[in-house]
Amino acid sequence: MANTAILLAGGSGKRMRGSVKDKVLALLDGMPVILHSFKTFVESGCIDEVVFVCRDDAQIKQIRSAIKKFFKKISVAIKFTYGGAERQDSVLNGLKEASDKRGLAFIHDGARPMITIENVRALAEVALKDGASVLASRVSDTIKRVAKNKKDLSKCKLDDLERKRLWAMQTPQVFICGEIEKAYKHIKKNKIAITDDVAAATVMGGKVSIVENLSANVKITVPEDIAFIEFLKSKGAK
Repeated sequence: MANTAILLAGGSGKRMRGSVKDKVLALLDGMPVILHSFKTFVESGCIDEVVFVCRDDAQIKQIRSAIKKFFKKISVAIKFTYGGAERQDSVLNGLKEASDKRGLAFIHDGARPMITIENVRALAEVALKDGASVLASRVSDTIKRVAKNKKDLSKCKLDDLERKRLWAMQTPQVFICGEIEKAYKHIKKNKIAITDDVAAATVMGGKVSIVENLSANVKITVPEDIAFIEFLKSKGAK
């Protein structure tokens, strides 16, 4: 059985406000952001192949070049494919490249460079036992839901949500490859909009086991996130 890591690299990065041309290729500790999670997956021993889902040929060329520069010996197969109009299209494109549909698919945002080997191994263990796993953190803020979806946010009616039942979903999100690919094909056929892979699984009636994340797993969204990650690393974060 072969396991596949799918690294999503093709996000638009609009909220980076032009500070970098490509956030997953921005340098972090001297190495492109996306290669930090690539390195973790490789060193975890849980992965047999990595599929980079990229924006265009230029990005593929840059990632290929960076891998050759920073990794002299690679123990996994490496593939490249192209992203789609939405995240869910990109994930499906990546899943189609997986060589073993019986293996695990680790779907991960390339803009999250701080995943740990311990978390990857824990996710693999749980997914092998339960069929699906997700890295998530308990919500510490009080979350309110706006009763009606409206642009004007004055005088909103706010609904309370029970905080102890709320979890912030992160990545990696791990599934049996063939099963999550089937879910994504169903979503595409029925034009269902989702924002993460857990949603794809639950649309098909699946259940997902949570692996609680107790370490930083920052997703680079705005320019300040890179500086924040560098600060965390300077204080000993992995």
